[in-house]
Amino acid sequence: MMVIDAPPLRHRIEWQVGRVQAVVAETSRVKSIVLQPTRWSGHWPGQHVDIRLTAGDGYRAERSYSIASPPEEELITLTVERIEGGEVSPYLLDELRAGDFLEFRGPIGGHFIWSQTLGGPICLVAGGTGITPLMAMLRHRNRSRDRVPASLIYSARSVPDVVYRDELDEMSQSDQDLRLIYALTREHPGDWEGHRGRVDEALLTANIFPREQKPAFFICGLTGFVESISSMLVRLGFNPLAIKTERFGPSGG
Repeated sequence: MMVIDAPPLRHRIEWQVGRVQAVVAETSRVKSIVLQPTRWSGHWPGQHVDIRLTAGDGYRAERSYSIASPPEEELITLTVERIEGGEVSPYLLDELRAGDFLEFRGPIGGHFIWSQTLGGPICLVAGGTGITPLMAMLRHRNRSRDRVPASLIYSARSVPDVVYRDELDEMSQSDQDLRLIYALTREHPGDWEGHRGRVDEALLTANIFPREQKPAFFICGLTGFVESISSMLVRLGFNPLAIKTERFGPSGG
C-alpha cells in the first residue's frame, strides 16, 4: 500500500500566488481550475483553499473551494460552480485563462479529511458539486495499491449535471471494490435504470456497508441535503461520530 504522510496542520497559512495551468469545463455550470502553486507542502483529501480576488480600487472578495486533486499530484485542482450574480465564480469561469495568476492560501481544514492510511470501508455521499472533496478522496484511493472498499452515492439534477462522470464511471468499471450509485432528482433519460428522486433510507440501506464493518461516512452538499442524509444514517443505527460532514449554502458566489 502506498503511504501518504499528510502535512501537519499549521495555525498560520500565508497567502501565495499560483499560476493557472488549465481551465477545464466539467458541465455547463462547472469548471475545474488547475493551479501550479509557488510553494505547497501537500494536503489531505478533503481539505480546501481560500481564493482572493482584488479589484483595481482595492476591493477584495474571498471564497473557499475544495481541492479535487489527490495529494499525489503537484498541481492543485479546484472545481467551481457558477453562482448567478456572484462576485467570484463568474470571474473564475468566464475570465480566467491559462497563464493567469490567482492569489490563494491553504490547505485548510482538519476534520473532513481521509487517506488510505486511515483505512476503511468508506461511504461517500455527494449532492451536486459536493462531489469535489470526495473526488480528491477517490482519486487518492485510486492511486493506492491496496484500495479500501468504498461506495459513492451521488445525487444530481440530471445526467449532464454529474461532475466528473466519465472519470467516475471508469473508476467503478475497473474497480470491483468501488460501488457507484447515481440518484437523479429532476430529469431522467428514457432508458434510465438508476435511482429516480432524492436519496432515501432505502437507497442508503441497499448501498452502504453494514454496521458491523464500521464504515466511515463523508457527506458533502447543500446544508439541507447533508442534514437529511446524516439524520437518516443515525436512524439506521450508525455511530454519529463516524459521520463527517461538509456543507455549503448560498453566498456571494
